[in-house]
Amino acid sequence: MKLQLFNISNFKVDGGAMFGVVPKILWSRVYKSDGNNLINLTLRSMVIETPGRVILLDTGWGDKQDEKFFRHANLHGGEGLIGGLDNCGYKPEDITDVFLTHLHADHCGGGVKRDKSGEKYELTFPEATYHISRTQWEWAIKNNLREEDSFLEENIHPIGKSGHLHLVEKEGELFPGFSVMICFGHTPGMMIPFIKYKEKTLVYTGDLIPTIAHIPLIWNMSYDIESLKTIEEKERLLTAALIGGYILIFQHDEHIECCTLEMTPKGIRARDKFDFKDFLSK
Repeated sequence: MKLQLFNISNFKVDGGAMFGVVPKILWSRVYKSDGNNLINLTLRSMVIETPGRVILLDTGWGDKQDEKFFRHANLHGGEGLIGGLDNCGYKPEDITDVFLTHLHADHCGGGVKRDKSGEKYELTFPEATYHISRTQWEWAIKNNLREEDSFLEENIHPIGKSGHLHLVEKEGELFPGFSVMICFGHTPGMMIPFIKYKEKTLVYTGDLIPTIAHIPLIWNMSYDIESLKTIEEKERLLTAALIGGYILIFQHDEHIECCTLEMTPKGIRARDKFDFKDFLSK
């Protein structure tokens, strides 16, 4: 198995939205904001190469929408989706599987692009199967007032029409050494991948634990549909990770890519913090 991590893009969101009911006087001690209360986040993707497969985890915002749409996201830096893959040694045609944690625009938008005419849409990864949980797919297609700005038709419907969609029905192993946990707090049917690498288990925490600052059980985003379910799911994941010695990989943390965990008087917290490349070099 070969693993590579890259940052598609940086973007900015309101710090209050990212930390929900946690007062700014607390969250600002561990995650800095600018004068407009915006914090900087990353969009890390991972490529997992196994015999016969090249798996891509999430695809970032993409570039289909207009300037007005992207103005609020403040996109900057990063390698880009195709650029990051190229730096990892892959072309779009090399990707056999696109694993989408969920269908919010910043996680799935890059999986669909405009065709050469600019009038139609096509898959960015034409040889790939796109894996989405059935629960999330049906929820996103139905859409709702709370998430309508995140579930964009042009990101979602072309996948369904392509014939490349695979709906994941339940938790468990999806590929050899690659299993999924299905969550409902952030959005129904979000999938979190667990990857067996050598003697370690890696967890790509996605929007369940978007940054290291979100490890405390009640430090959660206001974007979550059901906060109490998020707390339950985080407790389940963190407990398993602590017992099993798992490594957490943060999709959105500007500063920290990975950590291990330890039990403290305040609950489960980060222990060792490190870059993904440093883990691979051990």
